[in-house]
Amino acid sequence: MYLSRAEIDVKNRYKTKDLTHLGAYHNWVEQSFPDEIAAEKRTRHLWRIDVLAGKQYLVVLSEVEPDPKKLAMYAVPGTVITKSYDKFLNQIKTGQLMRFRLTANPTRTVTQPGKKQGRVVPHITMTQQCQWLIDRAEKSGFNLVDQVDVANPEQTATPAFSVVNRDWPMLHRKVGRGVRLSRVTFEGLLRVSDVATFKQTLTQGIGREKAFGMGLMTVIPED
Repeated sequence: MYLSRAEIDVKNRYKTKDLTHLGAYHNWVEQSFPDEIAAEKRTRHLWRIDVLAGKQYLVVLSEVEPDPKKLAMYAVPGTVITKSYDKFLNQIKTGQLMRFRLTANPTRTVTQPGKKQGRVVPHITMTQQCQWLIDRAEKSGFNLVDQVDVANPEQTATPAFSVVNRDWPMLHRKVGRGVRLSRVTFEGLLRVSDVATFKQTLTQGIGREKAFGMGLMTVIPED
């Protein structure tokens, strides 16, 4: 696995004028793997957009290395970085405390009378969105922990995580009208409970709309 990052050249409006919706970013990611396109054999590419210190970054997780020139298409020159992710994955241990960042599309399925398949609808409130993550933690190989778990145990426990961004970016599909997707970014602390399942979560993502910048969780060890 490989983790790549490129600073988006948002100050160059001419260069990035095409990046007006999630589908354009998806196309940027897919075009960064020309060998897969030529072979007509695509692998899953998880990605998201991060905002750090006023700068925007495209973060991509992939099974093979992206073409650095293609990944630099909309990037600030010299900012494309790709590193092997396998060594980090192989060092994960049960009980390890980590700080995480996850951008996801929290949804639920509503049963419709007279229909076999339910309708997928987004969670709207922050409370619903947080509960969505809580409900998926254990089966994703981790437990959400409180700050008190690593700080002063006499203090009142604070939330294990928080929502740092919520928005509704536009997605234009090839056919039909554009739609807006619920995008939520969570940050906080977790403890690994099942290494195999957790590694699968990191490499395969959480939730829906993975092709359009959702589901990628990244972590940094705290101990």
